[in-house]
Amino acid sequence: MCGISGFTGKVTGDKEEILIKMMNKIAHRGPDQAGTFIDDEAALGFRRLSIIDLDHGSQPMFNENKDIAIVFNGEIYNHKELREELMAKGHVFANNADTEVLVHGYEEYGTELLYRLRGMFAFMIYDMKKKMFFGARDFFGIKPFYYTKTKTGNLVFCSEIKGILQFPGVERKVNEAALEQYMSFQYSVLPETFFKGIYKLPAGHYMIYKDGQLNVQRYFDPAMEPMKESEISLEDTVTDIEAVVHETVDAHMIADVEVGSLLSSGVDSSYVVSEFPGKKTFTVGFLDKNSKYNEIRYAEGLVKELGKENYSKNIGSDEYFDSIPKVMYYMDEPLADPSCIALYFVDKLAAEQLKVVLSGEGADEFFGGYNIYHEPISLKAFKYIPRFIKKPIGALMKKLPDFKGRDFLIRGSKTVEERFIGNANMFSVEEREQLLKTKLTHVKPSQIVESCYAHCKHLNDIAKMQYIDINFWLQGDILLKADKMSMAHSLESRVPFLDINVFDYTKKMPIDYRCNKKATKYAFRIAAKRHIPEATANKKKLGFPVPIRVWLKEDKYFNKVKETFTSEAAKRFFNTDKIVELLDEHRAGKVDNSRKIWTIYVFLVWYGVYFLEENIGL
Repeated sequence: MCGISGFTGKVTGDKEEILIKMMNKIAHRGPDQAGTFIDDEAALGFRRLSIIDLDHGSQPMFNENKDIAIVFNGEIYNHKELREELMAKGHVFANNADTEVLVHGYEEYGTELLYRLRGMFAFMIYDMKKKMFFGARDFFGIKPFYYTKTKTGNLVFCSEIKGILQFPGVERKVNEAALEQYMSFQYSVLPETFFKGIYKLPAGHYMIYKDGQLNVQRYFDPAMEPMKESEISLEDTVTDIEAVVHETVDAHMIADVEVGSLLSSGVDSSYVVSEFPGKKTFTVGFLDKNSKYNEIRYAEGLVKELGKENYSKNIGSDEYFDSIPKVMYYMDEPLADPSCIALYFVDKLAAEQLKVVLSGEGADEFFGGYNIYHEPISLKAFKYIPRFIKKPIGALMKKLPDFKGRDFLIRGSKTVEERFIGNANMFSVEEREQLLKTKLTHVKPSQIVESCYAHCKHLNDIAKMQYIDINFWLQGDILLKADKMSMAHSLESRVPFLDINVFDYTKKMPIDYRCNKKATKYAFRIAAKRHIPEATANKKKLGFPVPIRVWLKEDKYFNKVKETFTSEAAKRFFNTDKIVELLDEHRAGKVDNSRKIWTIYVFLVWYGVYFLEENIGL
């Protein structure tokens, strides 16, 4: 795992000095080694975390003619097979690092190389003969890739935005359109980041930069192709899942260093731990061990049964709140998912002992695990009610005071395309337009996901929801925090469920084996029961429980947030009386506004870090 950075073309100033500044900002991603390559057309920088071929994996790396160079962040799990294939075609390898496979693979296959890869990756290849740059990001967006094109014509790229901000002339300006959508999605959902003019290369895309022209193309689409239940039995599916999980965990163990695993109380990470041959697992929790916010007791019970070790930490409220500025610095953009801070601590705990961990991300999106995937089943009766009847009912419910079943009727009056934008849906359009003082685009969240729904309109509603989550929630929230929080501690996080081979199997699974009246991740849970305790396999999806709602009612944290909500920064972006009202209502117990409060609070903390240069204690 590493960090990459670089730029094209001529610059005003010293190229090496500029590149080193960019690299230094991402030194946490690769503390073991640094490397550069500079010529008239390009500057490539690399920070290395040594995991495979510890002695010979330095970058930038070249082909034997020294006319193709690469900087690469990630792991290619099938690099040995690809190496043999390329050697048979006459390519000469200088080391055993997986990076060199990309260099020779590009020589042999060009952009078609991407279809042969199994792994997580973000890379930039510089073809000196063609004076062309070829950059790519992996299928699901496990590894980040940011870029901008400057007014002077330079393409600037980096693993993290903070590196790009070091390039001369890159303006540090808040993208208010990103804030508008963040209020609903809880993460940065647009191609353009929170920094005006800086973009992220989407998952499953590559870029070609030549003669000053940038061309971005999609090479992979995570489309679902569910079979009918009559085409495969449940028993065969469960047996297949066992084989798929065993194989992917084994493939993700490739390393020349020790590998551990993160462990929560849920079925996903527990199943990974039962399959991986390592010993060390890591868990964090909140409040006391008997609290619903503490997963340590579950982890300790599981490792005792599996014969492994668990290292745990109880996170105090003060250290949680004190860490928020630092977490937002490492995240680059605001993320209103409270679990990213918990992840920061568990990754820190693991990094004290090793360089690589496995984690359970992706199982919910691929196997159908989120509780909200039950919704099309519970709302099934509404499908038979004519739309001209449903719509007025929904409109009427919105006007009435809250009562049990009101929200159910409102959601039942809408199609999946109207009601589902992903796992998080914080503020409605009406709410955010009341709260924000910024210039608004008035683009609805449903318009953001509209093109994805158009692409999967032939699918069952559950499969549609999975497709939306893979394209938005997974990239914008789940994987971003997994990468940024682990790399903050120079730790590589691997996600064996988010593997192209796993997806190729799960995309064909019958819908009823994913989610039905009995359970989410139905077939997956049955497979897991053969390896972990039944209670763990059947445990309802919780996410990463954090007691935000409890803390925000305490004087200390209530006042801390209120001070931020009434600050000059808050007044620039928000109608402060409205956001303070959210806080007061929550404290009074009138309504649980904790997630909405948190969405605004972490944005303001992030703004303080990146625009007011508040001290974060690095």
